[in-house]
Amino acid sequence: MRILVVEDDPTVAGVVSDYLLRAGHTVDHAADGPTGLDRAVGERPDMVVLDLMLPGLDGLEVCRRLRAESPIPVIMLTARGEEDDRIAGLEVGADDYVTKPFSPRELVLRVESVLRRSQAPGPIRRDPLTAAGLTLDPETHRAAKDGVELTLTLREFDLLAHFLAHPHRAHTREELMREVWEWDFGDLSTVTVHVRRLRGKVEDDPARPRLILTVWGVGYRFDPGEPE
Repeated sequence: MRILVVEDDPTVAGVVSDYLLRAGHTVDHAADGPTGLDRAVGERPDMVVLDLMLPGLDGLEVCRRLRAESPIPVIMLTARGEEDDRIAGLEVGADDYVTKPFSPRELVLRVESVLRRSQAPGPIRRDPLTAAGLTLDPETHRAAKDGVELTLTLREFDLLAHFLAHPHRAHTREELMREVWEWDFGDLSTVTVHVRRLRGKVEDDPARPRLILTVWGVGYRFDPGEPE
């Protein structure tokens, strides 16, 4: 796969690029936000590994603008350990994040996981899924609400597919991480953010969700109405 690394620190960029090359990928590099955005939009790599702190345009703004143009998978790199910074990256559409200092091998595993999901026909099944005005086709990787196509990130698409395939079932956040994204480790706030973003796209009133419900003390449940 062709991966664009947007990182202004030449040492970090070199280490990340070397490990990705060893894993068999083709790697391009941009050292600032505007150049990275131009290359991501114009050249459409298979993935972008994006630093949060960049000259010219920070990583959050690059990701926000990229999401308006393309669903290319994005992994965010951040030197900060605060939860707010990690969540901010997910809120603007990043599929995953890795906090510096990080293990290059862990980063490669994260990259492989996201790429595997992006190339798969669907996380649950290949048949179209429908419920509560929502339709999702894993074959074409398209989803719609009341006939209007939804713009979903890779993580949001997988999450919606899982909910549609398992209506009326309560899921813990740990189960969603494991069953939807095949993660055995990670910050559970990742699930919370992706659920919130998905609600913003499928709910009539995201502040008062009627489809993706919070099950207090457990996690979440997709409730399309009365079971058939």
